[in-house]
Amino acid sequence: MRILVVEDDTQLAEVLSEVLTRRQYVVDVAKDGELAWNSVESIKYDLLVLDVTLPKLDGIRFCQRLRTVQSSNPAHRNSAAPVLMLTARDTVADKITGLDAGADDYVAKPFDLEELMARIRALIRRGSSATTLSLSWGGLLLNPSTYETTYHDQPLALTPKEYAILELLVANGRRVLSCSSIIEQVWSTEDSPVEETVRSHIKSLRQKLRISGAPEDFIETMHGLGYRLK
Repeated sequence: MRILVVEDDTQLAEVLSEVLTRRQYVVDVAKDGELAWNSVESIKYDLLVLDVTLPKLDGIRFCQRLRTVQSSNPAHRNSAAPVLMLTARDTVADKITGLDAGADDYVAKPFDLEELMARIRALIRRGSSATTLSLSWGGLLLNPSTYETTYHDQPLALTPKEYAILELLVANGRRVLSCSSIIEQVWSTEDSPVEETVRSHIKSLRQKLRISGAPEDFIETMHGLGYRLK
């Protein structure tokens, strides 16, 4: 799951990014509305966490623009992305303005971090029409709610990045994913690794799957193209 945090308070943005990353979300950060808009034009997000008072393009106008795109171009990659507004403006009138602009939730600063995380989880569940209780491929079973993974009931101890790559492969089935595509969907724009890092994670995944009883080629290498599940 990928989240865009749009916040000009550097310290708060860093805290949110760190907490969300620890919870296995891929997080990008934008410090103003125009940078954020450039991001939503090129990257698919599962949620936007949007401050209201922003330089260049404020949160209200940003959200209005996003919902205008939704009505005119439903196929846009982020037209229906859930939006959670963060703001120090906490009057009823301010909340109504934010919700009328197209926000799905509105949280006033200062906020309780655990409550914010719960609201984020709820919006992501609500925003995904493809939400399922589990993902499976053959004997492999992944639980996106708990990040638990088993192969024929044998648990796999995966790192967060290994889990994210395996979840991505399962979600795409027989579709071949290149290293660059995996990097784009699993790492943040500020933390993009080299392709060799992806290959290293794939190698580790294969070893762990093999120990649990999966065949050697459970993750196929399509030479010159990328990877897919067999």
